[in-house]
Amino acid sequence: MRKTHRLRHILAGAAFCLLVGVSATPAIAQQPHGAGHSANAGFETAMHAAMTMMMKDMESGPMTGDPDRDFMAMMIPHHQGAIDMARLVLLHGRDPLVRKLAAEIIAAQQTEIATMRNRLEILRAGPDPNPGGYPALEGTRGPAAGTTPSKP
Repeated sequence: MRKTHRLRHILAGAAFCLLVGVSATPAIAQQPHGAGHSANAGFETAMHAAMTMMMKDMESGPMTGDPDRDFMAMMIPHHQGAIDMARLVLLHGRDPLVRKLAAEIIAAQQTEIATMRNRLEILRAGPDPNPGGYPALEGTRGPAAGTTPSKP
């Protein structure tokens, strides 16, 4: 009799733990990644908003069927998303190397966005008879220090 009573208690305890675990799972699954673990919820909220906006903007443009144009049309908001997220690190981050990297990302991505916009305008006008024009094929991140950009 005692073994049966003890077994019932063990099974009841296991069932209770299972029930509590299953009922808590949906609430945990609905929290954003890392939610509740951060001392900086404002950063988490802003970072998720920036990622959501980036994805929405990347998916909003209609595909033209031209891989070059479609690629750049999607990469511009992708790069803007990187800029937005890097700015959040500058506002909230403390590590000097991460902050330096964020500043470098902002500078590089801004230059690349300008390059992609310029090239996209050229390609929207039709086939480019001078693909060696701006941006020069040897570099897409703008002119090297001390040089002037190539002209079409």
